[in-house]
Amino acid sequence: MKLLIRWLLSALALMLIAYYVPGIAVTSFYAALVAALILGLINALIRPILLVFTLPINIITLGLFTLVINALMFWLASSIVKGFFVAGFWPAFWGAFAMWIISWVINSLLKE
Repeated sequence: MKLLIRWLLSALALMLIAYYVPGIAVTSFYAALVAALILGLINALIRPILLVFTLPINIITLGLFTLVINALMFWLASSIVKGFFVAGFWPAFWGAFAMWIISWVINSLLKE
């Protein structure tokens, strides 16, 4: 049940981010649901592999390169999902940063 609530809240957060961050657009709530699902899958499957491969750069930048990886994963999700558009790297960066903050709040509120 908590997984469904997190998914719905992530979709709502994505729509909120699209409203406030210029360069990001979500056409419908259905597109936001699919985008939230794809973002979750990308972050669960592809992001850990990229973090391992970019570990030396991450160590040199004291972990700040992780923000770049998050932005690229956000941008990748927009290229997969129809109805979810990201105009470039900087909107993806700020969208991923906002999504990280909102997800952190959602996870802390739904913690047992």
